Amino acid sequence: MLSRTLYGLEKKTDMPLFTRPSNVPVPPLNRASGGKISVINIVVVVLFFGICLTALNVYELRRMQNDHMNLHRDWPAAEGRTDRGVKDRPIAVIRGKRLESGYLNHVFAVFKRIGYERGLPESSWDVMWAHDYPFTDPKLTPYLRSMKPHQKVNHWPGSGYITNKMSLATSDIHFIPKAFSLPHKKEELLKHAESNPKKMWVQKNNNHRGIRIKPLDQLDLTGESFVQEYVDKPFLIDGRKFDIGIYTVVTSIDPLRVYMYEEEVLIRYCPKDYHPFDPNDVDKYVVGDDYTPTWKMPSLKETYNRLQYSHKETWNHYVRSIGKDPSTVWRDVKASLREVVLAKEPQLVDALHGKYKSVRNFFEMVRFDFVVDEDLKIFLMEVNMSPNLSSAHTPANKGMYEQIIFNLLSLVGVARAIPTSLEGSPEDQNDMLVIERDVKVYSDVCNSETCRSTTSCTNTICKLCEHCLTPDWREHLKAAFMEHVARRNFRRVCPVPMNQEEAAHTKVLSESSLSEANWLMDYWYRGKCLQDPAWCT
Repeated sequence: MLSRTLYGLEKKTDMPLFTRPSNVPVPPLNRASGGKISVINIVVVVLFFGICLTALNVYELRRMQNDHMNLHRDWPAAEGRTDRGVKDRPIAVIRGKRLESGYLNHVFAVFKRIGYERGLPESSWDVMWAHDYPFTDPKLTPYLRSMKPHQKVNHWPGSGYITNKMSLATSDIHFIPKAFSLPHKKEELLKHAESNPKKMWVQKNNNHRGIRIKPLDQLDLTGESFVQEYVDKPFLIDGRKFDIGIYTVVTSIDPLRVYMYEEEVLIRYCPKDYHPFDPNDVDKYVVGDDYTPTWKMPSLKETYNRLQYSHKETWNHYVRSIGKDPSTVWRDVKASLREVVLAKEPQLVDALHGKYKSVRNFFEMVRFDFVVDEDLKIFLMEVNMSPNLSSAHTPANKGMYEQIIFNLLSLVGVARAIPTSLEGSPEDQNDMLVIERDVKVYSDVCNSETCRSTTSCTNTICKLCEHCLTPDWREHLKAAFMEHVARRNFRRVCPVPMNQEEAAHTKVLSESSLSEANWLMDYWYRGKCLQDPAWCT
């Protein structure tokens, strides 16, 4: 009620300013009108927030585009040229959808820093980095089928045999939880479940979406998918389940050479505590994009933040502090990497040979994701093609991702101390990097009566001697030598690392489970290990 004046009129009483005559009835309240007004108000509020959210998204997209443009503004381009470019600088082609979003910004940044120009598939490129599998892209196929020996691509033909979730899970390989493809293995699944009534199950497909623990009778056993045993007693830190990502590189197939990034791993913790367990709350047991990083975990943040240890060493310290030995985990991880790639190698060889001019044009980095149970047993859950290398959600990981990319490009000979094209390097420049004498091993064997004659080359122990080396194997050994000296923080997992005592005891080929090419590669590393212990691992 108004107490003083209204538009200059003095209010004399406490009665309302306007009153209704007593003989005029009060109209009934229109509830429908009130309801409509409320709905309209709600719609207006929702629209307002929707407009605000859209504006925010547009702002973020524009910011990412500006960041992307700023990153590349000063990077020299060799867009459509077929010449070598300014001062014979090497050329990199970087392919991916929606590059303006910035998810490959660290890849762009590293290539720029190591002296590469940007290029297109039709330019005289040295390296192609494709985020998506490039061999089924009709725009790229002509260039990939006609690659020159010096050109490199960051994928292997057929690598889906490793990274395809169903193919991997149903491979019956050690360290992988038992799984059954559906609908083909339905009866085997039911029989196994009957024998293991306490087992929990997760149904998955290649899209890796909608993962949830369910009783067997609630699973769809008719569609194209697979069902896998759930690791139900995970090792917890601060009550959280986690997974460990291992960056792994395949540099050669037939013979096989595989490396693991030794210095660092990606450890991601679930957003919620595991207990009390609720299968309907996936944030308790599934690691997603909103994972909790190491630096936010109460028992880890002191070691990581103040003492500046890596994710891996922070985790190691915690495990040792509770009386467990983390080395068993890394030993089994390396065994798992080796076993998986060896098991899939025949399919990779089939996808490769006869389809491309050279087998040395390819390399690939993938990420093996493991979970660990309360007894520190590891379980391989999946292998990721083109693993995330963006720190957009976790800015503190920027240094880690850029180090991994740089170490990878160094390992495969793309980041070099000589900043020129990989093509047509002068012979004396190549000899400065590696010469024939660098790859020679077993001088006593090659000088023995067994290996002296030219007819001895049918004997496998003589095939690495000078008079028996084929041009193809000379290139394999030089590539292996260069990888070792340029590996930085990568360490070999295949052929198997060893010490000098182990290197002296070589199984003959007939007693080995390895192919002849893999046996020879292993035999060469053993010879280098006997010369210098730095080559043992």
